[in-house]
Amino acid sequence: MTTAPRSAEPHYGRSNGRPGGHQGGPPPGLVVGGYELRARLGEGGMGVVHLGQRPGEQPVAIKVLRPHIVGDDEARQRLAREVNSLTRIRSRRIAEIVDADPWGEIPFVATRYVPGLSLHDHVQQEGSLTGADLTWFADCLAEALEAVHSVGVLHRDVKPSNVLMEGRTPILIDFGLARVADDSRLTMTGWLLGTPGYLAPEILHGEDATAASDIHSWAATVAYAGMGRAPFGRGPSMAILDRVRRGEHDLTGLDAAMLPLVEEALHPRPSARPPLTEIREWLASLREGSPRVVPTSAPITAPILVTSRVTHPFMEPTDPATTVPIARDVPDGTTEAFATAAEHPRPQAGRSERLRRSVLVLGGAAVVTAVVTLAPYVTVTVCVIAAWLLRSTSMAASAVSNRRRVRGAKWYDSVQVLLSAPWHLSRSIPGTVLLVLWSLGVVVAFALCCFAASLSLQASLAVVGIGFTAAMWWGPGAERVRAPLHRVVDPVARKPVPWLLATLLVLAGAAFLHEAAVSTGTDWTPEDRPPFSDVRLPGWL
Repeated sequence: MTTAPRSAEPHYGRSNGRPGGHQGGPPPGLVVGGYELRARLGEGGMGVVHLGQRPGEQPVAIKVLRPHIVGDDEARQRLAREVNSLTRIRSRRIAEIVDADPWGEIPFVATRYVPGLSLHDHVQQEGSLTGADLTWFADCLAEALEAVHSVGVLHRDVKPSNVLMEGRTPILIDFGLARVADDSRLTMTGWLLGTPGYLAPEILHGEDATAASDIHSWAATVAYAGMGRAPFGRGPSMAILDRVRRGEHDLTGLDAAMLPLVEEALHPRPSARPPLTEIREWLASLREGSPRVVPTSAPITAPILVTSRVTHPFMEPTDPATTVPIARDVPDGTTEAFATAAEHPRPQAGRSERLRRSVLVLGGAAVVTAVVTLAPYVTVTVCVIAAWLLRSTSMAASAVSNRRRVRGAKWYDSVQVLLSAPWHLSRSIPGTVLLVLWSLGVVVAFALCCFAASLSLQASLAVVGIGFTAAMWWGPGAERVRAPLHRVVDPVARKPVPWLLATLLVLAGAAFLHEAAVSTGTDWTPEDRPPFSDVRLPGWL
């Protein structure tokens, strides 16, 4: 058995300013399935990929299948079944199938088109990934594989040329259709369905692919992203395949934090590799700052349909305001509210850490409540200004995240944030006004309840302070206030000792402010006396 020549590996991203970067193209005016073929993007063992577009629609990647793949009705029926399975895959990390016609005069499969560089080209031009960028890459790629596996499908050809970089985010392409590709008429041609250095060793031993096989390929791809070279080296294909069989990989230079996980996932025995759920939990703990020991898991034996090659994608929108579905059942792109949360979603913390976060937040609420009893008008004014600035910061950071998703980080991002600050300050005013009006409504409601209960002035101010703080934390649009604050609270709550010191300090401050309010009375600046003092409300004399 021989391997496919390197030139047959599909590269569907941008290169040299042209789609796909390939010379030549389809004949002018050629139409397949109503799509006009505009440029040739690449080719593989199953077919040739073109950039296609219908009038008035977004471009897609069209894989025109080779005659020996769908040469008779049985093969077309098999293709139809595979496409039906693959259309159920939905994830922002993959390029979904948006159209297909196995029975047409020219059979084709169309997927979303992503005009980004492949990981292979990205690393060659920009260098390897490190630190948080590598962790983010590994987690997104694992998320893509989870989506594929969730519908009972294997990718079986995860490699750098099948991963496109949309800014910092990987998009997995070329999944599916292995049952078609495994037809004896294709294997008789001597093609090895896969790429040396990214195939799992059990496949080379003649065993069936499993979910663990994709995990091995995932690890090899992550290693390439982090080192800028293939983990099983270069050279003749047979030499590379022999190193894969023996498990002789070289991870020198890989990020130390990622090294244990990749080593475990590259284990020659499938049963020794961790499943995707444990991989993602480990990556979440790594983002959290407390990486765990990589577990050795039980064999992955869930029945999964083996599939491999298909087409390619389009660029997923990142701005909800401009998101437009380009084909039936294609989900819109989404953007997180806060930039760091958008690029590195907050990991799911353990129960004890979540409890520490809650205690620290409640301590901060106690400080605000104490300050309200001491100087209500000044406190409300400061809180309103703080909410406005936090919302503006969150919007500015979200805009940076959107741009980075499209074209990656740039040196002038900080300058762009400063120049756009006035725009974000003005843009955040309507949301801040809505949040403040909501909070003031809650304040009035609490004040009326205190009046009805004939509470003292100090007790009423404390109750009103609690209501105001809760409304500003959970009111409409408050997520843009919470997100920046969580960037301060969460790291402190991660470890018990810093959390305990911070909590004691916050509670001591709240107690001191409360005692000051009791001993000196309430300062109504800029007014001279409390509201409605002329009305002489019961208990407020």
